[in-house]
Amino acid sequence: MKPEKTFDFHIRKTWIQISKMYNELVSAQGLTTSVGMALLNIDIKEGIRSTALGPKMGMESTSLSRVLKSMEAQGLIHKVSDPNDKRSVVIRLTDAGISKRNIARRVVLDFNQSIAERIGEKRTQEFLETVDDIRAVIVEMKGS
Repeated sequence: MKPEKTFDFHIRKTWIQISKMYNELVSAQGLTTSVGMALLNIDIKEGIRSTALGPKMGMESTSLSRVLKSMEAQGLIHKVSDPNDKRSVVIRLTDAGISKRNIARRVVLDFNQSIAERIGEKRTQEFLETVDDIRAVIVEMKGS
């Protein structure tokens, strides 16, 4: 089977294009796709446990650690001990982090709105159902 005829070829190619587009749109504000996605996955009020962020973003801990160090150096986040579990760390956004999060949020919302307007409600729903089916196949195949 030719790569162009496989689902994973198109999913990967599309994600690479999306990531490049996001990087181009936010680079002038000092953001990257990885930092923007991390900012969007940190609750503004509560923050997030560091152990929960990686799985939520689908990132390995070593990659996430690099992103978090960069974000901390830029003053976008700070880490605090979890009051309920002193062994755990909660990542919270700084004011600068919230500001950058708003930029990333706007870019993501604009992109998604453009897609929804282009393909319509019915095809949007079909796409989301198809992605759910792909995830279900992944879970099934990982279990075997």
